[in-house]
Amino acid sequence: MPDYVDPSKEQFAAFRELGGDGVIHMLNLIRLREHAAYEDGRRASGREAYRAYGRETEPIFRRLGGRQFWIGTPELMVIGPSDRQWDLIFIAEYPSPQAFVDMLRDPEYRIAVKHRQAAVADSRLIRLRPQPPGRSFGEF
Repeated sequence: MPDYVDPSKEQFAAFRELGGDGVIHMLNLIRLREHAAYEDGRRASGREAYRAYGRETEPIFRRLGGRQFWIGTPELMVIGPSDRQWDLIFIAEYPSPQAFVDMLRDPEYRIAVKHRQAAVADSRLIRLRPQPPGRSFGEF
């Protein structure tokens, strides 16, 4: 199974074509490298590199109206492949799909993303449309 770090051109195009207005949530599943893989050879752990990514992109994320909606530390894969473990799971909220696009295109973000690329061994990023919870379990 391949590892995923960045969206493909086709995936990014599909995101843009989906369009939409209003708030979106982005579910992030992150598996970090033990040792970051910087192109310039600098040394850091995957965790340290991901924290650098967070520090450098936080002002951009906030300026565009983003916020961390939910975060959790995975403990056990109860259903699913046991060979795919995640180090970090969180949901980022954006005021609109365009805010996410604007973040990815921001010149400062494009510089800072090198930390994410060095840090991440594998990831999943899933766009979600927030909905109110159902009245009972399984209702949507």
